[in-house]
Amino acid sequence: MQTPPIFDGHNDLLLRVHSGNVPFGPDGFQGGGGHQVDLEKARAGGFAGGFFAIFVPSQDASMDMEEMNKPAYDLPLPAQVEWSTASRIALSQAAILIRLEREGALRICRSTSDINSAMEAGVLAAVMHMEGAEAIDPDFHALDVLFGAGLRSLGPVWSRPTIYGHGVPFRFPSTGDTGPGLTADGIRLIKKCNELRILIDLSHLNEAGFWDVAKHSNAPLVATHSNAYALCAHSRNLTDRQLHAIRDSDGMVGLNFAVAFLRQDGRMDEATSIDRMIAHLDYLIQEVGEDRVGLGSDFDGAIVPAEIRHVGGLPKLCEAMEKHGYDRDLIAKICHKNWLRVLGKTWG
Repeated sequence: MQTPPIFDGHNDLLLRVHSGNVPFGPDGFQGGGGHQVDLEKARAGGFAGGFFAIFVPSQDASMDMEEMNKPAYDLPLPAQVEWSTASRIALSQAAILIRLEREGALRICRSTSDINSAMEAGVLAAVMHMEGAEAIDPDFHALDVLFGAGLRSLGPVWSRPTIYGHGVPFRFPSTGDTGPGLTADGIRLIKKCNELRILIDLSHLNEAGFWDVAKHSNAPLVATHSNAYALCAHSRNLTDRQLHAIRDSDGMVGLNFAVAFLRQDGRMDEATSIDRMIAHLDYLIQEVGEDRVGLGSDFDGAIVPAEIRHVGGLPKLCEAMEKHGYDRDLIAKICHKNWLRVLGKTWG
């Protein structure tokens, strides 16, 4: 089949560039020298753009991801990152995205018309997203500055705590009901995002935080890269009750390609069939509807099925969807139309 344009709910390219793992230029992102996301692979895979995450890595010892190959695990979360450290790193990653735009490698999009224009021009459409709000001060000065630079999506936490709330640990088996919800500052942050019409990302929030957002936000509920708990009992995945809340708000779920959140055994094993991705898509469509499901790969931040490997492998997922019986209209919805719908509803 001809792969439709693919607009994706999450990647961690900016962290890769910031850490020095992916250079600028033809030997890096602007050629074929990236890890899972670069321009050469994007052209091959029909990858038209998506959410480019600003993510502040933990300052203490990193989590031992090998633990996620055990039958059960509970990785201790890193400590909270101080604002002074987080803001420096976040500004550096925002500057990387701005520099990539300046060099013509992509276009920072602030509206759905921007995304459509970029896709029509064959330019990668980038939504500036923040995964974890450690770099946002409680007076929201940094939020105003980043909004001016193009920030249009924000997750209050990445698993470790922030002054705004608490995330889920990397725990299997476990629900996301792992602690308290949003703080008073977190509720203020949600209302400020509503005021600015910044999308609020529910991925990584614990269950109490999810319900706090549902209570205090007037926007569609969106989880950019999360899967179905019914098929994989991981703390990162969404229960039926959460999925129904997303459905009732006319929100959105992006399928996470990270294998530990796909597999029934919760293991981080790249020998995971695309069939597991199709099973989650089937379930998400059943629970939230075919207009509210998309892709949220977590490319450059996760181990994905070996059959996919990187953005150049995305046509294989589209072929699997077609073979499974999805018609072209549904495949196009999953690939990009549903994201454009919910972004239009959120941003106005």
